[in-house]
Amino acid sequence: MPTSETGATAPDPSLPPEGVTGPAVVETGAASRSGARAPMDRRRQPSGDEARGRAMRAAISVIAEKGTAALRMSDIAARAGMSTGHILYHFGKKDRLLLEVLAWSQADLWARFQEAVDRAGSPAEKLDLFVRFYLPRHQGDERYALWTQVLAQRHDEEGRRILTGLLDGWDERLEAILREGRDLGCFAEVDLPEFTIRAVAMLSGLSEDVMFGRSRWQDTSAHAFAVSALTRELRPAGQA
Repeated sequence: MPTSETGATAPDPSLPPEGVTGPAVVETGAASRSGARAPMDRRRQPSGDEARGRAMRAAISVIAEKGTAALRMSDIAARAGMSTGHILYHFGKKDRLLLEVLAWSQADLWARFQEAVDRAGSPAEKLDLFVRFYLPRHQGDERYALWTQVLAQRHDEEGRRILTGLLDGWDERLEAILREGRDLGCFAEVDLPEFTIRAVAMLSGLSEDVMFGRSRWQDTSAHAFAVSALTRELRPAGQA
């Protein structure tokens, strides 16, 4: 369940601000954290990509704050400073809302991740970025909260297909980094699918710890712990 964290190194401007940790990213700002609502100007409702982005960010914030049972389209509209009709235009109906928002969130996150990876100089740097983007940034990470809300729902076959594709997308990105590192001699020879499964399982467990607020991560970076564990196993034989 990806979101993003910054580790002990100097933050990259393409990455979210440093928190505890993933796979972050789009913030809804101080207004959403305080529960404040953006004023709605009916004379100028946003359109196109601007409107969709605003609606999606507002939905992520409201879902994280209220959960799904008490969620109303009017809450999202108020948070976005848009009309309820405009929100309905983008989502259609509430029962399709979660998957729509999650898919948008992940596409946005993957685009940011790819931009950062394209600037990275080595497979090790790309692995570090993967961990940063995967882990939640802090206990209240809105993107990770959205993942937990979505996974808690019952889904039909189409919903499961969408979710499986999103989860597999992270596996594929990690496996590509591992393959590049192995082919360049930077990483040890490992079974790529098996290592990917174990690595993602570890990151998911760390993510749950961070979201739960385990005290062990108050003074220790989950990002640094994960990177150390992965690189230790990937270190080629004979390298210190």
